[in-house]
Amino acid sequence: MKKQVIRPFLFALFVLTYSSYSQEVAETEAQLDVTELFASESILPIKLSYSLRDANRETNDSTYIKTALSYEEADGTWRTFEVEIRARGNFRRKNCYFAPIKMKIDKKVSTGTLFEGNKRLKLVLPCLLQKNTNDNIVKEFMAYKLFEVISPYHFKTKMLSIDLEELKNKKTVEHKIKGFFIEDDKKVAARHQGKVLERSVHPLQQDAVASLRNDLFQYMIGNTDFSSAYQHNGKLLFIDKSTIPIPYDFDMAGLINASYATVSQIQGETLEITKVTDRMYRGFKRDNQVLQQVRQEFLDNKIRMMAIIDGLQANFDDPREFSTARKYIADFFEIMADDARFKREIVDRGRTK
Repeated sequence: MKKQVIRPFLFALFVLTYSSYSQEVAETEAQLDVTELFASESILPIKLSYSLRDANRETNDSTYIKTALSYEEADGTWRTFEVEIRARGNFRRKNCYFAPIKMKIDKKVSTGTLFEGNKRLKLVLPCLLQKNTNDNIVKEFMAYKLFEVISPYHFKTKMLSIDLEELKNKKTVEHKIKGFFIEDDKKVAARHQGKVLERSVHPLQQDAVASLRNDLFQYMIGNTDFSSAYQHNGKLLFIDKSTIPIPYDFDMAGLINASYATVSQIQGETLEITKVTDRMYRGFKRDNQVLQQVRQEFLDNKIRMMAIIDGLQANFDDPREFSTARKYIADFFEIMADDARFKREIVDRGRTK
């Protein structure tokens, strides 16, 4: 009897919390340089048609292919304009059926459309054609939304439902998949009156709070496939005389637990974990006051983060994938709330080199 009363109450609490969070984000970002494409949380239907082989062809970074992008307006009508695309990502280009895409949009064709103000975008697609592959996309999108809560310096993302027409030899293959756009790093820098750094900066020379937020976030999602020092799956921004890391590409994280994911060996370093779902803290030792401050930030935002996860539940094809993802993040907060576990699994594991 009690369960029947409590569960609807908790669901309502999460809905109200998520709605309040979305409203606060919308009101805050209305004052910032966020383009219309990323201004709402609605799912955008788009259509693309191209040859995966041509997009994935091994060429230099300046070689793109042209194709048409169509998207559905709020009133149900469709608009189409030309874009240029190419595959990105060394691992996924070699191992995935769908490689993620870099997209260039000419200002002349985007003016007056939902895409106005976006000259470059990244398009994240499912890696493989297999069961639950769309759920991996939802979980990776979830990771971006969680990082938004903990850091004001983040990439904006837009969830998509995609009708992709694959041009294959003399035939076409239709794919209905999920994906999402990621804004260009220069848009993030401009939003905060900063610039993108192209050089390496050691984490201990970065802003201490921002660097620690990134490290604890990566631990939260179970990701070791990153290096803010070498800008591997992350960018560095220079804002107010401080270096700020912002992460991206989380498909190797334990939260996603993709079938192809392996424990990363960055710079030839062999890690002691054997499964991507095993968490391993990769941050450097920090002053205890800063460590406790950022720890408390995560704990204070637990309800918001869990509400974001619950708000994405309807996007999952397999309810078990949602439950597993939710539990994975809930387990992180148990570690954060337990002094002994926090010391053992994070403080004592801080790197010195």
